[in-house]
Amino acid sequence: MPLFRFGLHLLRKSTRVSNIVFFQNMSVTTAPYGSWKSPISSKLATESSVRFQEIHLDLKPGAETGTVFWSELRFDEGGRYVVCSLNKNETDSKDWTPKDFNARTKVHEYGGGAFFVFDGAVYFSNFSDQQMYVQKSPDSTPVAITPKDAGWRYADGSLCAKTRKIYCIREDHSLVEKKSAKEPQNTIVSIDPETQKQSVLASGCDFYSSPRFSPDGKKLAWIQWNHPNMPWDSTALFIGELSSSGDEIVSGTAKQVAGGEGVSVMQPVWTPNNDLLFISDQTGWWNLYQYSPDGKHQNLLPCEAEAGGCQWVFGRPDYTVDPVNGDSVVLKKKEELLKLDLKTKEYKRLETKFTSHDMLTYGRDGVLYYEGGSPTKFPCLMKLDTTTGQDKELRVSKSLTLDTGYFSVPENYTWKTSDDDVCYGYLYSPQNKDYQAPEGTRPPLLVKAHGGPTGYSSNTISLVIQYFTSRGFAVLNVNYRGSYGFGTAYRNKLKSKWGVYDVDDCCSGAQSMADAGRVDKNCLCIDGGSAGGYTTLACLAFKDVFKAGASHYGIGDLGALVRDTHKFESRYIDTLIAPYTEENKKIYDERSPINYVDKLNCAMAFFQGDEDKIVPPNQAEMMFKAVLAKGLPTVLIIFKGEQHGFRKAENIQKALDGEFYFFSQVFGFEPADKHIKLDIQNLKK
Repeated sequence: MPLFRFGLHLLRKSTRVSNIVFFQNMSVTTAPYGSWKSPISSKLATESSVRFQEIHLDLKPGAETGTVFWSELRFDEGGRYVVCSLNKNETDSKDWTPKDFNARTKVHEYGGGAFFVFDGAVYFSNFSDQQMYVQKSPDSTPVAITPKDAGWRYADGSLCAKTRKIYCIREDHSLVEKKSAKEPQNTIVSIDPETQKQSVLASGCDFYSSPRFSPDGKKLAWIQWNHPNMPWDSTALFIGELSSSGDEIVSGTAKQVAGGEGVSVMQPVWTPNNDLLFISDQTGWWNLYQYSPDGKHQNLLPCEAEAGGCQWVFGRPDYTVDPVNGDSVVLKKKEELLKLDLKTKEYKRLETKFTSHDMLTYGRDGVLYYEGGSPTKFPCLMKLDTTTGQDKELRVSKSLTLDTGYFSVPENYTWKTSDDDVCYGYLYSPQNKDYQAPEGTRPPLLVKAHGGPTGYSSNTISLVIQYFTSRGFAVLNVNYRGSYGFGTAYRNKLKSKWGVYDVDDCCSGAQSMADAGRVDKNCLCIDGGSAGGYTTLACLAFKDVFKAGASHYGIGDLGALVRDTHKFESRYIDTLIAPYTEENKKIYDERSPINYVDKLNCAMAFFQGDEDKIVPPNQAEMMFKAVLAKGLPTVLIIFKGEQHGFRKAENIQKALDGEFYFFSQVFGFEPADKHIKLDIQNLKK
C-alpha cells in the first residue's frame, strides 16, 4: 500500500466542520503522485478569501458594548485592507473603509496597528498617503487629522478619554526623502484630533512600540529598543508621568521598569485599577508579569510555554484584561486559551475548537473576541462568553464546502539535526480521496522554510499546503532552530548561525524522510518566502539534498540586503550573522548563495514583486541570471505593483500554479491542471 494514502481515514464521517464536509469515498483511481486532479485550485485558495489583521472595540469608557471592529486583507480587491464592524443585534457586517481608501500603515514597512475606535468613530492610517483619518460612520467620508506630504507615518494608536489626545508611534521619513538622513526617525507622539497639533513625548531611541496610557490618564507606558536589537532581543519597558494637558512626559519621570540586555519585554497593558501587566522572557519563556514598583515583578503564570509571539507587526495582542473589574485576564499557553484570576492566580481553560488563538480582545460585557484556527478549521473571527463558555463564529476567512478526503491533517514531526540537536515541524501526508499511487512508489516531498527568519509555522489549515498534498505531494513545514514558540534558548540558536542551522534543519528533515523510505529521495524540493527564500537558496547552493527549489522574494546577496533594506531590519543581520564590517564581509560572502552558483546543480524558480523595499527585486534578477548562465532549468516571474509578500489574488494564483508546474516539469510528471503554462528556461525534455 502506498504511504500516506489513508491519512484522514479516521476522520471521514458524515458531519460538517467549518464548512468542510466529511464524506465517505466510494471509488479510487490509481495514478502517480503529483498527477492527481484536485478541486483545491489556486483560485479557490484566494477567491472570496480574507486575512484578518486586527480586532478592536470602542475605547471610550461607557461606550456601547456588543459591537466589534476588525480589519481584513481582501485578496480579490488587490490586497486592500478594509475596516469592518458587526453589532450583536445584527447578522450582517458593515464595511467602513471607502473603495478609494486602504486602512494600512507602513511603519516598520510591515505595519500593523493601523486603526482604533473611539466614541463610535474609526481612526485609521491610509496606505497611499500615510495620513491618519477619522471616520464617524460607515457611510461618511474620512477626514484627515494629520498634515499632508509631511513624510510622517502612524501606527499603534489609541485615544485617551481623560486627555482627549491620541498616543501613537510616528515614523518620520521627511529627512530621508530629502536625502539628508539615512534612516527615518521613530518617536512616540500625542495628537490632538481637534487642532491636529502633534507633540513628541519620547524620542532618541531607534524604535518604540505600545504607547499605553493608564485609565486615570496620569501615566504612559511604552516599549523601546535600539539597533541592532529586534523586539524579541533586548527591549525595555518605560513608564512616564503625563502632564495635565497630556501632551508631554513630565521631566525626570520617565524611567525603565523592566527589560534590558538579553531580555525581551512587550505588550504593556494597564488594568482598570491602574496596575500594569506585560510579557517578558526573563525566565527563558515569554510569560505574563505584573509590574511592582520594587522591581520584583510577579510572574502570573510561570510555565515553560510562550504567552506571546514575535512582534513583527503592531496591533496583535496576545493577552487581554477584563476592562470593567480588571480581575481577570485571558491569555495563551501553547495551544490552550486560559482565563486567569488576577487575585487568586487560579486559572481555567476556555474550551474552543481551535489550536491557535490570536488578537485577543476582551469586551465590557465579558465577551472575548479573537481569531481562531486549527488544522481542520480556517481562521475565524470568534466571540466567546468567558462566563458561560458559549461561542459564536462571526466571520470566516475562507468559506467553502469540500470533502475532507481532500485535506491532509498534519502530524508533529521531530528529527535529529546537526550538532546533536533536534528540530520541529509539521508533516502533511499526500491526501486525495479520489486517488491512490501505484504500489511501491513514494511521493515527492516539498519542504517549506518560513520567513523571518525569527518566525513560526503553525498547524492552522493552509490551502497553499493542501494544494500540494491533494495533488500527491508530502509537505514538511519546518520550524528550524531560531523559530519562536519553543522558548528563548531555541529562538536564540540562530544567532550568528543564519545560513547554517536553518539550512541544516531543512536538509536533515528532508533526508530523514528519504532515509525512512517515506518519500522519493529523487524528488525532494524546497520553497520559502523572504528569509525562507534565502534558506531555500542557501540549501540549493550549499547542500546536495534537493533537486529543485522555488524562492519567493528571497535573499540571494546578504551584503546587498544590508545595504538596501529598510530601517527596522537594517541591523537584524548583525545578530543573525555578524556586524557588517570589512573584517566580517568574508562571512557574508561565504553565506550568500549568489556567490556560489558554480555549485548549483538543480532547478530554481523565482517569484518577486517589483516594489519590494525589504528584499529589492535586483536580488532575484541576479540569482536568475546566474542560474540561467549555468544552463539549469529556471524561471523568473516579476509581479507589477507587489511589495514584500503578494497581496493580489491573481499574482498569488500565478505564483502557486507556477511553482507546482515548475516542479512537475523538473520531476517529469504530468500535472492534471492543463491550464498552467510557464516559460521555463533551459528545460530539457
